[in-house]
Amino acid sequence: MEKNIEKFVVIGLGLIGGSLALDIKTKRPNAVVYGIDNKEEHLEKALEFNLIDKKGSLEDLKDANWVIVAVPVDKTVDILVKVLDTIDLNTIVFDVGSTKSQICEAVKNHVNRRNFIAAHPIAGTEFSGPEAALKELFLERTNIICEVEKTAFGFQEKALQLFREIGMRIRYMDPLSHDKHIAYMSHLSHISSFMLGKTVIEEEKSERDIFDMAGSGFESTVRLAKSSPAMWTPIFKQNKEQVVKSLSEYINNLNNFKELLEQDKYEEVFKTLDETNRIKEILNKK
Repeated sequence: MEKNIEKFVVIGLGLIGGSLALDIKTKRPNAVVYGIDNKEEHLEKALEFNLIDKKGSLEDLKDANWVIVAVPVDKTVDILVKVLDTIDLNTIVFDVGSTKSQICEAVKNHVNRRNFIAAHPIAGTEFSGPEAALKELFLERTNIICEVEKTAFGFQEKALQLFREIGMRIRYMDPLSHDKHIAYMSHLSHISSFMLGKTVIEEEKSERDIFDMAGSGFESTVRLAKSSPAMWTPIFKQNKEQVVKSLSEYINNLNNFKELLEQDKYEEVFKTLDETNRIKEILNKK
């Protein structure tokens, strides 16, 4: 590569990969971004929207300064091993997956494990594909980094500098703790949204009634049901144990609330709602 040019290869040009590419091109004028995607239309759109500078291939990994793996988590495991097999000794690699245990386990003994940073930027929307990419999607969002001690210190420093340039807050966590917490804070909310949408579609047979009567509360609650099944099914599979546990506790709370209504215990209903109102105090601190 030409001196002073930073070569980034982004594998997966959806919402997260595309948004990272946008911010990198904004924050680092010397960056040249190559895109790899298994859908040709994604590559064409990424070029059209100026997310990437060039189409890339696995050959481009060999002299890349950075490789970003932004594909569904079931694909990440295989692709990440191939990336680490191919890169130069000075290449920095990070993923953006919403699960971490299986990904970290897959590369724990790889000879180039020191080049890899297991990352999860807590950011996104319900939309997918290159057209969903947004500038500053990661501004003031938390980026969880797992097993940072297994990454070479020099690579850590460079990656943290990039993440902070993009505007991310950094938090460190072990993979198991990450997967447990994210099951409650992200995975459960997506399942809840999908199942609310499913219930309404099954019970409300008229699309016109759904359209006319959907208030802001329903729309905000069901928003995540617009998310990509191709992305979320592998997440639920990889984090099955923690997701099932969080679902069991959620279902138990729903059943308890249903019993309060059945038994006309409205003081208990009020108490339950009032105690749960504390969530707004927690979230208002963000």
